Amino acid sequence: MIIPVLDLKGGIAVSGKAGKRDTYKPLQTVFNKNPDPLKIAESLKNNGASRIYIADLDSIERLGNNFSVIKEVNKILPVMLDCGASKLSEVEEALKVADFVIVATETLKKLKDLDVILQKILKNKIIISIDLKDGKIYSKYLKIDLKLFMKKLGKIRPAEIILLDISRVGSESGFDSNFINTFKIPGASIILGGGIRSQDITKLSKKGVSKFLIGTALHKGEISLN
Repeated sequence: MIIPVLDLKGGIAVSGKAGKRDTYKPLQTVFNKNPDPLKIAESLKNNGASRIYIADLDSIERLGNNFSVIKEVNKILPVMLDCGASKLSEVEEALKVADFVIVATETLKKLKDLDVILQKILKNKIIISIDLKDGKIYSKYLKIDLKLFMKKLGKIRPAEIILLDISRVGSESGFDSNFINTFKIPGASIILGGGIRSQDITKLSKKGVSKFLIGTALHKGEISLN
């Protein structure tokens, strides 16, 4: 499954590389002539998309949010929303505008908040994102050991886990397939993202991965949804 990625900032779709959000520019995409999120979502659906990943950059940076736009997109395609939610109240608020909410290591402030969220919210509504940077877990607030965090996830048993290599986002440099060999969470469906190319999809599918977050390559028309 190819899951399209859309980054929103100031009400429009934007694009950039390696998570350097201050350099992001209006998105140029084969799916619409301008960066209107609703029209892009409609075009993606017409081309076979069944879900969409949205990163609300304003919300992640605590500079407001794009929830009104996201709510409308969610009427077109089920939204997997990364808005920097790190505690129960923020997840509950995000679920008012999106079908799924992503809890990411980048913005998680306390590991115990993850337990509280998964105790109160249906597991199939929460997606855990392990954000990677230069081969290590990236977090603004916590020091997280990858092996210990994997052990914790093994106990929590989330329905879906994203492995997002932030340092490769927008680079089309390929995903480090060797990492998949060390990552095993029983019962969890893995979604890969960050620099993925068409040849990576073929290679990684052989390792049992069936879901991919694709942004740059998809919007350039280099990878199709089918």
